[in-house]
Amino acid sequence: MLVTELERYLDATLESATYKDYCPNGLQVEGRSEVRKVLCGVTASQPLLDLAVAQRADAVLVHHGYFWRGEDGRIVGIRKRRLATLLKHDISLLAYHLPLDAHAELGNNAQLGKLAGWSADGRFGDQSLGWIGRPSTPATAGEIATMLGERLGRVPMLVGLRERLVNRVAWCTGGAQGFFEQAIEAGAELYVSGEISEQTVHLARESGVPFLAAGHHATERYGPRALAEHLREALGLEASFVDLDNPV
Repeated sequence: MLVTELERYLDATLESATYKDYCPNGLQVEGRSEVRKVLCGVTASQPLLDLAVAQRADAVLVHHGYFWRGEDGRIVGIRKRRLATLLKHDISLLAYHLPLDAHAELGNNAQLGKLAGWSADGRFGDQSLGWIGRPSTPATAGEIATMLGERLGRVPMLVGLRERLVNRVAWCTGGAQGFFEQAIEAGAELYVSGEISEQTVHLARESGVPFLAAGHHATERYGPRALAEHLREALGLEASFVDLDNPV
């Protein structure tokens, strides 16, 4: 299919026009017009681009692309090398940030909830990006931290009362620690995100609501993976997901 057709399909599927984002969603770098093979990943890093070249991919599809608001716009250094790789090999780059966090089935939040066995019944936070619901069975914050660590393959950081019994869990993948207070207001007894900040620690201790930082990359692997599966099934594209380890 044409890369412009793929972009239109993804825009419609992920409802990208719905979100006010910090970067352009959709086609960020235009390569060859026809797309048969797509390589999906979390971030459009140089190693992912090199894999796309080696695998003769026509397009790279990621959650974290380029051209973030407030960045230095000069095409130098790492930015120059990345763009040169795409342009030299005529590979397109498509990126979907908030739309891929929020999608009801393919999104990072939906996929993390599925992995953890949480059933969402509400939304909260800016643009309703945060999810809240129930664990499959009530468990302590410590037990949930252990479970999630095993399923994500990394040890999360739990701040607050490990013994707190959790009947209502809220989550938002990536760097969504800023939604913590809104999660508490929504009734969360545990909040899960990817990253944690200095002030988050104090809020967890003083509110009595534990905070679980499970990793920005670790919590955002599953949307791009689901999207690759969707492209194979819905469009018949040769789409695959590559997980390049990131400890953050």
